[in-house]
Amino acid sequence: MRQFQTFCRLTILLTVSVVVACSSTPTYNPTTFPYQVNQELLDTESIKTVVIAHVNLNGVTRKYLEKEAPRIDAKVTTYLRKNGFEVLSQREFQQHWNSAERAFGNPVDPTSGKVNMKTFAQIMHSVRDQMAKTSDLDAFIFTDLVELQVSFSGGLKHLARWDGVTRKPALQGPGSAVSVDFDWNMQAAVASIQVTIYDTELRALFSGRGGMDATEAIDTRSSADRFIRRRSILENDNYVMEGIELAFHPFIVMENWPGRP
Repeated sequence: MRQFQTFCRLTILLTVSVVVACSSTPTYNPTTFPYQVNQELLDTESIKTVVIAHVNLNGVTRKYLEKEAPRIDAKVTTYLRKNGFEVLSQREFQQHWNSAERAFGNPVDPTSGKVNMKTFAQIMHSVRDQMAKTSDLDAFIFTDLVELQVSFSGGLKHLARWDGVTRKPALQGPGSAVSVDFDWNMQAAVASIQVTIYDTELRALFSGRGGMDATEAIDTRSSADRFIRRRSILENDNYVMEGIELAFHPFIVMENWPGRP
């Protein structure tokens, strides 16, 4: 009898362990962004002090996303500090950038939105030299907000997957249901955060991207069959933080990263 009771207790413990293990295992998402990391440089450099650039590395961002950039950067700052990094004032970077831009010109072509990398490098080296006088800066971090096109046609639940996240479509308008004739293959705009990290010699250390949320919702007016711009963009803090964690992995390891082991 005693052996039977012992066996039962072991069985229960093992069952609980299996349940806990399964519950903490992330669901694999095939859309996880293929990050790039220069491990050789990271192994030789100690990255402790960083600054978040207020400018985009990949050109012009949509105006409605650009309005959210300061709030997103504040969350990135909190995340970095939580993980042991010293984050210098973005205002100082901006001041030095503006001075260098007056000297070398705007690196972004206002017509095409493309970045002139020669001018960009001149400005960045000038910013680095100025910030080196007052700090021990190790790296620059760029946090571009990018917009992509996806469809919510995945299965009966109509889920969209991109850059490691899975999201349901949002509704906007007077109704609470979607027309039976709605075209679920229609493309909708979604937002991701792209993180790029350079050392002070402008050598690429890391690049990653994480999905956040859709920037368009289904128009629920009875006569509508389309997506429209959401009134509130990136308002779900949990979705934003998930995107940030995805974008920084594995520079900062995400606990439940959904990529393939």
